[in-house]
Amino acid sequence: MGRAMFVLCYWWCMLVVLANGSIDLGVNWGNMATHPLPPKTVVQLLKDNGIRKVKLFDSDPKTLLALEGSGMEVMVAIPNLQLATMADSLVNAEDWVSENLLDFVDKVKIRQVAVGNEPFLKSYNGSFVEHTFPALRNIQKALDKANLGKQIKATVPLNADVYESSSSKPSDGNFRSDIKNLIIKIVKFLKDNGAPFVVNIYPFLSLYQDDNFPIEFAFFEHGAKSVDDKNYHYTNVLDANYDTLLWSLKKIGVDDIKIIIGEIGWPTDGNKHATTKDAQKFYDGLFKRLNENKGTPLQPSAKFDVYLFGLLDEDQKSIEPGFFERYWGIFRFDGKPKFPLDFTGKGQNKMPIGAKDVKYMEKKWCVLDTSIVNNKITWMVQKQTDLACRDGDCSSLTPGSSCSSISNISHASYAFNMYYQMRNQKKNACDFEGLGMIVDKNASQGQCLFPIMIDVGAGERFSFGFGGIIAAILTMFFTLM
Repeated sequence: MGRAMFVLCYWWCMLVVLANGSIDLGVNWGNMATHPLPPKTVVQLLKDNGIRKVKLFDSDPKTLLALEGSGMEVMVAIPNLQLATMADSLVNAEDWVSENLLDFVDKVKIRQVAVGNEPFLKSYNGSFVEHTFPALRNIQKALDKANLGKQIKATVPLNADVYESSSSKPSDGNFRSDIKNLIIKIVKFLKDNGAPFVVNIYPFLSLYQDDNFPIEFAFFEHGAKSVDDKNYHYTNVLDANYDTLLWSLKKIGVDDIKIIIGEIGWPTDGNKHATTKDAQKFYDGLFKRLNENKGTPLQPSAKFDVYLFGLLDEDQKSIEPGFFERYWGIFRFDGKPKFPLDFTGKGQNKMPIGAKDVKYMEKKWCVLDTSIVNNKITWMVQKQTDLACRDGDCSSLTPGSSCSSISNISHASYAFNMYYQMRNQKKNACDFEGLGMIVDKNASQGQCLFPIMIDVGAGERFSFGFGGIIAAILTMFFTLM
């Protein structure tokens, strides 16, 4: 108890230091999980670790109810699939404000409404281009009409791919030609309404997309080769990316809009570069950089407003961008911290405080019954493994991930167990044509965790998607013996 109180006090004090310095720190709280932590448990987790700002991806009333009286600043969100509805009429936007905000504005410090999330990603092929700005305009008008416009601002979180540099130098930054005119409208609207420009910056993706990307540039290491641009010198991707945005804004005549980094972080599984070691290294470098109490080379007076991505792992996120997508959490899905964090940037690493009073399902695992496996049915084991991965989560089995080096037989056991756990340990979820076996001994192997899910009510469970792409990848990369 004494140690827990010490750590709590430490974290709180360090975050007070941050609040009084040049950065404003929050976290992203997503809920794309089959077995999510109860909202009240998550809010307590945030409080215990001194987090005072949270960015959401919806406006779930259960989440907002849990945030009542917490004193935390909150950014709620309208999902991309609702943009067309919000753009269609002001009445729809007014209905959304009435149904999602009015019951909470006196008890929750809602400060922004995120209208969509990264709607101009190239991978969306323009699906949301037509609706984003009209939706933004209608939501702000609806907020104004409800007398909330001064305290709550509508904005659009954008991915950093909305701007680019032809030479990799920040001064050559400019908004993408295909959306530049639209961005100009959005930026002018944000500025006129006193709303922030929100951008998501991911150094990890630079490394993921290019193995030749200088890794020290992503990790804020002093040995990084600098990028020289006019009279400015860049030794890390955050400064370079941020100033590329500033140059892009300057070129459309804007240099005084508030900027929020809506997402920045590092995943811990699902790729050779996505490890807890690399994530800790990234956050150590990030916090050292943020605690230098200085802005960027182009704007030394800049005060960083940052939301870490993310709070918890989410096993139902789309893996289309990569298998790492489900492992961005600083905490595991059950609220257990993954690695020490030093918000001071002074090498004083301490483990964050984990979620309290988490209730798990029974200590049971589903594994491959090796007593009946022989060469004649190897094909059947492979088939059942593929089926388990298709409808479960086998991201940790992909090449370079935390479970990729376990034996071929153990691959099947991992897949069986994930399917079984995600389906609430139902007996028939461990059949696999007679190949599955329920055991009461933890099947985890080294760094490869065979998890037991959180015990949540049926109403809290997430409906299942499909993971066929994982099954296909795994079939390519391993053959059961």
